[in-house]
Amino acid sequence: MVIRPRIDVPAFPDNYLFEQYRFTSQSIYIHNLIRPYICTITSCSHALTSQQILCVALCFFANGSFLYNVGDAEHLSKATVCRAVREVCLALKRLLPIFVVFPGHKPVRAIKEDFHRIAGFPSVIGCIDGTHIPIMAPSHNVVNYVNRKSIHSINVQIICDAAYIISNVEAKWPGSVHDSQPKQSKEMCPLYITGEFDGLLLGDRGYPCQPRLLTPYPDPESGPQQNFNHAHGRTRARVEMTIGLLKARFQYLCHLRVTPERACDIIVACVVLHNIATIRGEQHPAPQIEDTDDDPIQLPSIRDSRAVRDTICQNHFRV
Repeated sequence: MVIRPRIDVPAFPDNYLFEQYRFTSQSIYIHNLIRPYICTITSCSHALTSQQILCVALCFFANGSFLYNVGDAEHLSKATVCRAVREVCLALKRLLPIFVVFPGHKPVRAIKEDFHRIAGFPSVIGCIDGTHIPIMAPSHNVVNYVNRKSIHSINVQIICDAAYIISNVEAKWPGSVHDSQPKQSKEMCPLYITGEFDGLLLGDRGYPCQPRLLTPYPDPESGPQQNFNHAHGRTRARVEMTIGLLKARFQYLCHLRVTPERACDIIVACVVLHNIATIRGEQHPAPQIEDTDDDPIQLPSIRDSRAVRDTICQNHFRV
């Protein structure tokens, strides 16, 4: 039997580790978090260690390659890489309630101050937007996953804070669902309708204007309304930049070659990893340019929500 050399993380410099895994040796402490869930229980010799399983999955997410390409690079079989990726995905999914918390890990007041420093917009606790993650055509319900650009995808909704940390993610909707639909799901209702949190979300024109979810004026008049839209756009750009950073950090999100169910698990796992990297101050990769086509539709705008928007406009954005 010939055992080929395998991954040895301490042997590589941090710049190589970041390029290969998107984490330096300081942050591969993730291994300590998920080790109980990925430990290999086997009597076979030369089985993968939990650290090697983690590194295989990180390499796969970061480089966006095929399973056999990662296996060839790490001297592993395609089946072994597949199992490693699956184990790490499920382990990271367990950490979702710990690392993805709405409205964030900071006090609400600090989150509002961080957003206010961007463009002077008051009381913001998050920016919301949707993005489409391409997937291969599924074997069932194919039409449901075709988005408006005729691409099979998962429609993912993300809320972030001013520090590019994702505070909420909904990754379960087929690509044919409009961006506004995830926001109306049961999981999101308490966040912006019931007033469970004291603050505002900012969304684009694809969302209906709500008392706690403000959208820009569709036809702004010169003066306060234009100032409102300008501050709104600069502040809401944080979520577009966050999505761009997420996709740049994990190239595999450019096209998932798995079933929709596994695609949703991979997206959630990458979101958890993105937050860990951001919290620990890992280097940001060059962000991708996110498609900002709002694709507006005619949605009802509640009178009270318009009043909230007008009040903020007049009180904070007068010429």
